[in-house]
Amino acid sequence: MELHNMQPAPGSNKERKRIGRGPGSGYGGTSTRGHKGAKSRSGYKRKIGFEGGQMPLQRRVPKFGFKNINRVEYKAINLDALEALAAASNLSKITVDDLRNAGLVPKKGLVKILGNGALTRALEVQADAFSKKAEEAIAAAGGSVIKK
Repeated sequence: MELHNMQPAPGSNKERKRIGRGPGSGYGGTSTRGHKGAKSRSGYKRKIGFEGGQMPLQRRVPKFGFKNINRVEYKAINLDALEALAAASNLSKITVDDLRNAGLVPKKGLVKILGNGALTRALEVQADAFSKKAEEAIAAAGGSVIKK
């Protein structure tokens, strides 16, 4: 291969369509835009959601529901997850940071401890919220609850 016999791979270069260059080109006259109407003219811009005069979808479909801006969402952690974490890392006090390091809670999420599962260790648990069942189970195992 030398400079004088180099050529692109077959099919990699495509001739551009030369529009509006006379009838001999096959793309003269209307320049592939059809006859008359707004779409054939320069400066035409379709309105978003316009359906040709038919009532648009966003006006046909009724609105419903609302988003409560005061909603507080918690990441739920069950007692069995606390038990597994305490067994794996040999902890007696579990904080929100421990749960984050274990990958159970997102960086800026609030944590609520729920009562699914059982505790066999006396754990001191710190979280943003607790269910009644979880508080009772932690106390029954000899541990304590610290609300953040």
